[in-house]
Amino acid sequence: MATLPAEVRGLLEARNFAHLATALPDGSPHSVPVWIGVQGERVVFFTQPASRKARNLEREPRVAISLVDLENPYLSAQLRGRVVGTVEGEGALEIIDRLAVKYTGEPFPMRSGVVFLVEPERARSTLLPFRHEPG
Repeated sequence: MATLPAEVRGLLEARNFAHLATALPDGSPHSVPVWIGVQGERVVFFTQPASRKARNLEREPRVAISLVDLENPYLSAQLRGRVVGTVEGEGALEIIDRLAVKYTGEPFPMRSGVVFLVEPERARSTLLPFRHEPG
């Protein structure tokens, strides 16, 4: 397991949206935006158990995750790892609500979901030397 560099951890802990890539049954990539967070040294996200990404991860636990800083889109992070566990029930709802409050200010309205725990194998951040001019 790779240790999360401080810059990557900071991007994961902030209110940045991530893109999660999983493998479809035919091996082609499937990428979706997700809310993301950190639980200890593991990266966490959640979904509903019957979702495409949950079904993909049941078969193939490897993931790639990228995220971009909302304030400076030239600051980004890239991670690769594998799902090493899940959290369900009340434990999952605690993590789900923490993520929902981070992104929306309120607990998650749907009282279901499964949290995936990702052990990072590689993690890095990139800062490009450009200035972002909000549009």
